[in-house]
Amino acid sequence: MNLANYYWYFQSAIPPRICDMIIKYGKANKQDEAVAITGGMGRDRDLKKQPLSKKEIKDVKKKRDSSVVWFNDLWIYKEIQPYVSIANKNAGWNFIWDWSESCQFTKYKKGQYYDWHCDSWNKPYVKEGPSKGRIRKLSVTLSLSDPKTYRGGELEFDFKQHDPDKKPQPRICKEILPLGSLVIFPSFVWHRVKPVTKGVRHSLVMWNLGFPFQ
Repeated sequence: MNLANYYWYFQSAIPPRICDMIIKYGKANKQDEAVAITGGMGRDRDLKKQPLSKKEIKDVKKKRDSSVVWFNDLWIYKEIQPYVSIANKNAGWNFIWDWSESCQFTKYKKGQYYDWHCDSWNKPYVKEGPSKGRIRKLSVTLSLSDPKTYRGGELEFDFKQHDPDKKPQPRICKEILPLGSLVIFPSFVWHRVKPVTKGVRHSLVMWNLGFPFQ
């Protein structure tokens, strides 16, 4: 799919007060904090009843090292989703979507990262529920940390779509640095979070789903 815009951004869109509320809410739910997973790992089972093995955790950390807490709070969606609709239109994507997954509150400490990946899978979700038959179409990242409080942790996009026949063409998304900034992008766009070198980087990630592209 050819894109005129690989991402759309809104700088300092979410007030610091709201960002602080999300961080406090995430920290208050520390008992639900979990090792971040990737690549669909764990989608076939209840991780609370059958947690990842030591080998699985080791395999995950080759790709991703961070901790997450999941939210389903309506007030957070109400703050962010209007921007998703605006970006979808203004960027010219006009993707049809009708469902949102749980929000993911992510914490990256010194040395933690998320290597090159895309958020969408080739096959739609198969579990029963609102997501069944749908794929991730639009991803959202909200910056919750003042850039003065950490170093590293840059969000990068690969505009060559990680084509094995081409060298990656990474571009740092500087637009997301100001506190409260939002970046929306098609879920099939490759991206990464570089290692944090100082401090802690907090972010909130959301995915908006729809039926597969025709």
